[in-house]
Amino acid sequence: MATSIADQVPIAEGLFTWPSNDPRLLGSRCTNCGVVTFPAQSSCAACAGTDTETMELERKGTLWTYTIQCFLPNRPPYEGPETPETFRPFGVGYVELPGQTRVETRIKCDDPDSLRVGMEMELVVEKFIEKDGKDIISYFFQPVEAA
Repeated sequence: MATSIADQVPIAEGLFTWPSNDPRLLGSRCTNCGVVTFPAQSSCAACAGTDTETMELERKGTLWTYTIQCFLPNRPPYEGPETPETFRPFGVGYVELPGQTRVETRIKCDDPDSLRVGMEMELVVEKFIEKDGKDIISYFFQPVEAA
């Protein structure tokens, strides 16, 4: 089982700072109109400007909306850790980061029925799956009370 930083890789480059003791999602801000997006973009969907700067996003926000995934997603393209035998429903939603943007995320919690719009959420960066002998690290949000 992979345990060292050398055996850990992000699920996609440029989504979050890694390795880090204080991981942050990486977004972009348009220097023309100020719109913030995640993931980072080289142009602005709001004004079509092409001058953007990468920025670290806030770690906490509020649950803006969500749904509960009640069935195992199709493989491919999904490559999650669940099997038909181990699958448990999980939350998927948008977390609004104050003054920045909304981030689509899988929600990490023991009881998805406890989720509520407006809950305070916090970023978690951790192992999602193991693939080819490497821990694939991804981002999630979880209720602050579960942290």
